[in-house]
Amino acid sequence: MNIPSDTKYSDTEIKIKNAAKCLFLKKGFSATKTREIAKESNINLALLNYYFTSKRKLFEIIMLETLHDFLSKMVEVYNDEKTTLEEKLKLTSSKYIDMMIAEPHLPTFVVNELKNDPSSFLKILKGKMIMKSKLVAQYNDGVKKGLYKKIEPIHFVTNILSLIVFPFISSPIIIKMQKLGKNDFIEMMNKRKKLIPKWIIQMIKK
Repeated sequence: MNIPSDTKYSDTEIKIKNAAKCLFLKKGFSATKTREIAKESNINLALLNYYFTSKRKLFEIIMLETLHDFLSKMVEVYNDEKTTLEEKLKLTSSKYIDMMIAEPHLPTFVVNELKNDPSSFLKILKGKMIMKSKLVAQYNDGVKKGLYKKIEPIHFVTNILSLIVFPFISSPIIIKMQKLGKNDFIEMMNKRKKLIPKWIIQMIKK
């Protein structure tokens, strides 16, 4: 499904999309009911069906826009010809964490929906894969020059994403275990913006 970048939505459509996005991120596609979306949007069900003919269509529009905007920003970081690998790691960590602080339900949502419908997410990811990025090319180049340890690039990428994403997925456990407030957890993640690039470099440097 392709959503034109210049698509214009009415105020009512925007209200519906915002309400649906919150519900989808919190509950997932299957558990979210159209009546809930209508209620959160403060409209009747008939009007919801008028603007968006099905829950699936509304879901695809929202997820495509959300992930497309985020991944497009990250692709710019991964493929920037002017920045070094270490600079890319810093920007990747910072931007991912900022995104997840703003959308705290997004990591768990993506994991769940990947299990339920991996083909849809692969369509969204098409052309935006980190494995073919300048970031990975710079790592491979560093290996050839003897700067970095030789490991399979998939492990290099997985380590980056795991260090960033896992704390958000396991946040209920971390918060309870450490007796943290919401702001404490955000402060912890902001500190990790600087720590994660350092850890990655320590792992790969000879």
